[in-house]
This record gives sequence, structure tokens and C-alpha cells, in this order.
Amino acid sequence: MLTELRISNFKAWKDTGLVRLAPLTVIFGANSAGKSSLGHLLLGLQQTTLLTDRRRAIHLGDRHSQIDLGTLSDCLYQHDLNEKLEFTLGWRLPQTVSLRDPLSPRNHYKGDHMRLESVIRADAKEQPQLERFRYELREQMKTTLKVEHGIGDQGKSYLNVEPLNLVKKQGRGWPIEAPEKFYRFSDVTLARYQNADVLSEFPLRLEHLLAGLTYLGPLREPPQRTYSWAGDTVPDVGARGALAIPALLAATHDGASLNRGPRKKYEKFDAFIARWLRDLGVIESFVVRPIAEGRKEYEVLVRTRTSSAEVKLTDVGFGVSQVLPALVQAFYAQPDSTVWMEQPEIHLHPQVQAELADAFISAVQAGQNGKPRNVQLIVESHSEHFLQRLQRRVAEEAISPNEVAAYFVRQQGAGVALVPLKINVFGEIENWPENFFADEMAEITARTVAAMRRKQQEGGSTHE
Repeated sequence: MLTELRISNFKAWKDTGLVRLAPLTVIFGANSAGKSSLGHLLLGLQQTTLLTDRRRAIHLGDRHSQIDLGTLSDCLYQHDLNEKLEFTLGWRLPQTVSLRDPLSPRNHYKGDHMRLESVIRADAKEQPQLERFRYELREQMKTTLKVEHGIGDQGKSYLNVEPLNLVKKQGRGWPIEAPEKFYRFSDVTLARYQNADVLSEFPLRLEHLLAGLTYLGPLREPPQRTYSWAGDTVPDVGARGALAIPALLAATHDGASLNRGPRKKYEKFDAFIARWLRDLGVIESFVVRPIAEGRKEYEVLVRTRTSSAEVKLTDVGFGVSQVLPALVQAFYAQPDSTVWMEQPEIHLHPQVQAELADAFISAVQAGQNGKPRNVQLIVESHSEHFLQRLQRRVAEEAISPNEVAAYFVRQQGAGVALVPLKINVFGEIENWPENFFADEMAEITARTVAAMRRKQQEGGSTHE
């Protein structure tokens, strides 16, 4: 689970500052404010880990990749190729790790958190080149092991590790290889030392973290009359939610059972999702059935009211098909993974937007097959109703302020700034930003003044 993020010189962001990420993190802001680029960078890092070319510092994307960030100039703040793209990721490990020095078994370095800092600059051909990266293993916020690998001013690679003392192998005095991608040690570099294998744990853990990142965009596929599923397990619902029904069928077929939080009843996955749809108020019932025995095609049938007939998903309001991928992904995500969503409330009635906050609170607290899921949701939203319900649940102690992080993106000079919203134990925002949402009191006052003026005018015209 991600615990902190910092990005410098990326798109509209000169420097986000160190951002605390909670199990449920919500980011608000105006359109085109720069919210989405935060998640897009993480997707760029994820697709870089999957790239076979280890020499490329970061895979900014193309038309075949999940995200296309353009050129390095497109990515850098104010397109300044003299700037350096810098980012920091901090994450909590599912279990405490202990890295041992094979040459001194009593020397071991324990930690329950890791942190990566990377710096990327433009080379002579304006392509991204890694300058350095730095890992830290941390326990109770104290660094127990750190390693920095990069390319110095003279173009010579270096590797510094503390407090572990690296010992060279005999006859292997060749120079250190350049770092690979934005986070990897070359296998040749590690082979120079008798005890450097422990360092490979860092990139492995980072790859595991990014492999668990899923993304749901704001534009989702329209509902279909039939859906195909051949029995395979899909990784997620897809960036446009096209695989929501296959994901639901796969989880149900695999026997997944979930509850809404500690000491709550467990249900099969399909029944669990159906009950949430009913509690959100968008339908009365929901079921997925094969169109015939032995076929791979399925139809989704819903009942909007108790007295109404079952109809296909295509024959009801658009909102059901749009919220379904968000709901399925929130609970389909694998334990200890992170889900980044953009505008899950799109096409939803204000009351349903508020109820969606309850569903997401449940998603970060739920258990699966008897164990905590520890899933993290990072949500970009424009919904005031979502935030108000979240504040209410904090006040009601359904979720603690430590489990929630909320931010507002605002313009700052040529770029943007990320303002943390301080939600206290009473659910109150202590630093309500100017122009955060529409000023409700100002609207009420202006409406009242206008109404009084019209009444006076109409009253005066009556007596003439």
C-alpha cells in the first residue's frame, strides 16, 4: 500500500511536496487542474517495469501502451528540458522483511516500509536518462538500510550502500554497470560482490507494488446486451470498465466471499455486489445469467423496482452501468493492492454519490475469505456529496481520520498546488479552501436577496 508520494517537475506540478496517502485518499479540484497526471505518472512507471528494454529510464508510452505521456519535453514542467523529473514513492510492506548479510549472518536489516527516490534528466538527444535512484528500508520510520545507485558527473556509475559493507569477488574488478530503468540494479553489477544479492529485494518489492496498481478512467464502456466469459480470471475491470462482468463472474466462480468490514457477514461476490447496488439505490435486484446452458455468453438482468419486470442492463438508466465497474473494481482488487479511480460518481444522482462513499469506506475495511484485504483506493472526484458523506462517517467513527486523506488541487502561479484538507475527529474540515466547491451560503444569500427584490417590484407594480 502506498503511504507517500512526491512528484517534481512533471506536467503542471513544480513540486507536490510530500503527500500522505491513506487507505482512502480523495483528490478534488477543478477540471484540467492536474489531478489526473498524478495517477498517470504511476501508470507510466508501471508500464516501464513491464518493458523488456532495460536501458530505457522510463517508458512514456505510445499508442499500444496503457498510457501515453508524450515526449520528455511534454512531461517536464513548462517543457523545460533543463529541469529534472523527480519522484518519491513510499509504501508499506504486507509483512516485515529481514535482509541478511550472507558474510555476517548476525547483521540483518529489518523493515516494514520501503521508499524509492528517482531522478531522471534529458540526455543529449532529449531522451529520458536516469541520473540516480535511492532506496531505503525503514522500520518505525527509521532507516535501517539505504542504497544509492547512479551516474556521477564524469559519467561513471557508482553504488553506495549503508550500513551494509559490500565485498568484491576476487577477479571481478570490472566497472559498475549503469543503473537500469528508473529502479533496477544490473545483474552484472550485483555479480561483482559477494553479498550484494540482498539488494535485489528492493526492485522486486517495487515491481510487486506497481503490479498491484489498477486504474479506472472517467470514460466507461456503454452497457452491452450480452457479455462473453470463457472461465478465465481477468486482472481487473480495465481502464474503461469493459471487463466488469467477467471480473464479477471470475470472482464468484473462484469462491470469493467478502464482508463489509470487521465482524460483518460474508457473502458470495455476486451477491455482495448486487446488495451494494441495491443499497446505493440504483436498482432493486441484479443478476448475471448465461443466455443458455453451456454457452459463454451472459446477460445482465436488473429490476429497478420491486413491482417492475426484469430487464437487460441496456434497458435501464446509464448510471447503473457506469457505477458497476467502480464497485466491482473496488472489491475485486487483490489484497494489498492500490486502485486509482477517476470520477467514479459520473452519471450518478447526488444521493447515490453520497452512498458511494460508504461503499468505498467498506472497500478499504472489508475482509475476503476470512482475512483483511488491505486494499487502497485513490479517488479523483468532483462530488461535494461524496465528501460530505465521508465527513459524516468520520464524525460517526465509521472510519478514522488516519484512514482518510483528502486534497484540493488549486492554481498556484504557472502551476498547481496540492492542499491537504484537515479533517478532524468531528468530521470538520479545519482549513476549507477558497473556491473549493460552490459557496452554498453565498448562493442562498444571493437567491434570498433576488427573491426579496422581485417581491418588492411585483408588490409595487400591483398597487399602481
